[in-house]
Amino acid sequence: MDLATLSEAGDPPSHDNCNRQHAGDGTDPTIALSSTSTSKAAGMTVAPFLARHIPEQYAPMGLGATATTTQKDPNTKYCYRHRPDSKCRRTADEPTMENLQRELETLSQADQQGISHVWSLFSAAPAKHRNLMLQGILTQCCFPQLSYLSTAVRDLIRIDFIAALPSEISFKILCYLDTTSLCKAAQVSQKWRILADDDVVWHKMCEQHIDRKCIKCGWGLPLLERKRLRDWKRQQQLRATGRGLNEWSPNLTPIPDEHGSLELVKAPSLNGSSKRDAAAFKSDLASSPEASKRQRMNPEDSYFGKPKFRPWKDVYKDRFKVGTNWKYGRCSTKIFRGHTNGVMCLQFDDNILATGSYDSTIKIWDIETGECLRTLRGHTSGIRALQFDDMKLISGSLDRTLRVWNWRTGECMSTYQGHTEGVIAVNFEGNILASGSVDKSVKIWNFEDKSTFCLRGHKDWVNAVRVDSASRTVFSASDDCTIRLWDLDTRQTIRIFEAHVGQVQQITLLPPEYEPEDVDGEDDDGTSSTASTTDLHTLILQADHPYGDDWPSTRPHPPRYMVTGALDSTVRLWDVSTGRCLKTMFGHVEGVWAVAADTLRVVSGAEDRMVKVWDARTGKCEKTFSGHAGPVTCIGLSDSKMVTGSEDCEVRLYSFKIEESELPDPDVVVAHTPSQ
Repeated sequence: MDLATLSEAGDPPSHDNCNRQHAGDGTDPTIALSSTSTSKAAGMTVAPFLARHIPEQYAPMGLGATATTTQKDPNTKYCYRHRPDSKCRRTADEPTMENLQRELETLSQADQQGISHVWSLFSAAPAKHRNLMLQGILTQCCFPQLSYLSTAVRDLIRIDFIAALPSEISFKILCYLDTTSLCKAAQVSQKWRILADDDVVWHKMCEQHIDRKCIKCGWGLPLLERKRLRDWKRQQQLRATGRGLNEWSPNLTPIPDEHGSLELVKAPSLNGSSKRDAAAFKSDLASSPEASKRQRMNPEDSYFGKPKFRPWKDVYKDRFKVGTNWKYGRCSTKIFRGHTNGVMCLQFDDNILATGSYDSTIKIWDIETGECLRTLRGHTSGIRALQFDDMKLISGSLDRTLRVWNWRTGECMSTYQGHTEGVIAVNFEGNILASGSVDKSVKIWNFEDKSTFCLRGHKDWVNAVRVDSASRTVFSASDDCTIRLWDLDTRQTIRIFEAHVGQVQQITLLPPEYEPEDVDGEDDDGTSSTASTTDLHTLILQADHPYGDDWPSTRPHPPRYMVTGALDSTVRLWDVSTGRCLKTMFGHVEGVWAVAADTLRVVSGAEDRMVKVWDARTGKCEKTFSGHAGPVTCIGLSDSKMVTGSEDCEVRLYSFKIEESELPDPDVVVAHTPSQ
């Protein structure tokens, strides 16, 4: 009787007749096995079947070696779903085996032998035979048995795909997770933790989020300082020239790092703080993930050996803490007091802060201790602008002069006179210095050939200037409500940006890594317009030549995006190549005096005594800081710090590189100038 005939005969399958069939008299050989038929089947069919498919255990002596030579190697390059012959002979877990053994021991000896033979046949069969056996068994199962199979199989077919797949594919899958999901994945098992914590995955996470806003989640992380690496590079240079460790500066001797940490380097800032050397970081990110595996130095290695590195997960974690502190406004505050009149300009870098005031002095502060290291005296009127690098500081004053200082010693090295009115804007890059004045002109000074010339076109005070030496251009902002882009070669205006309805006080050029949320132009708020000399049709025609056909193909273009602040209480984001205002940030209730920005955020200070932090991509105000008793006149910004100066004679430093549990109580530390 075949299986089809068997299923057609008798009653429909049920739990009762299923039990009745199993308790039958054994006359049907397909249903029950008597002790006699079992013995014969084992001798006539089971033994040859086992000997053929498991020759090393059941074949006669001398045949096993021959059979094993023809056995196919199951270890192929495919996962176990595609090589069942090698993986389907897995053993059950111990509790399951114990339960089976206990159930089997409750049966008679004959039944135990019969069931064991069935299991042996199935175990010895190859994949094709197994499928055929299962098909036959399924056709005889009643509904309760099918329900049991469904429940049991549901758990059995769950596989650890991360452990089963090749590690390259597992890394690819894990790279699609966000930070929270990746940390949860590391808690699944030891195997998952090894893969989820690997440098390959976190290198990708750092590349996606650090110093930029992720286009998928909108989250961005700061690049942070790289002071130790910069000191190490300087030591390498000193060693190459045969100079002593401390000949350059006593501060250059590196400090041993017990934790093997490596900060990321920053270059001098143009907006009042130190800015990132993003190219240096990208060169790290561009390296292959395998090459990015970190190695620690041996304790006996000298400072001149290879720098110590940390896993990418630790790098990401440090930046995530700082980014979270920025998001929720968690910071420590330090106040610097010493000026006797309003603070009008500042810049900070690493541990040095420079401030200029209407009291005609420039003060150099130690950020860590809050100590005023020295006071630079020489100007006869208020200081309106300053900028410093490693060796020199250049200041502009209402006494119509610019002064070059050695800020380390306090010596005034030279004085430049050229403006007919007070100097209220200063900026230098490379060998080019630009200054803006109350006399409505921009003056360009060349340190290399000592040449100077004037750029005229503004109709009112020039409040801010920015030099881009790569493209040989200068940006200037004026009380005539416009921003101008100048060509230093032709000494002509390339473009005029008009949209502000108040005096423009500040310009900040955004890094090349900055990516706006969209480039479809200003939202229709009725307050913005494109450059006055262009329209949309012209912009489309000039897409390939935004600065005209005469612009040399080998000459770099000016920075693509800039941010401006004006006394119309707005901060605006511009596309320099088209002249369009992309976004207007509303929130201040009085005029904006100061603006600073990087790839992640824009910070503005205003007459309303408020400091606002904006999302650089969306233009949304994320946080507002108060505390000054006068208008906020200047701002400096870095990855983990923000410094503000005000007419209340105070300078406030907000540090976001701090653990939440480490916040002091109270969280304001006051630093004073020592008595003279």
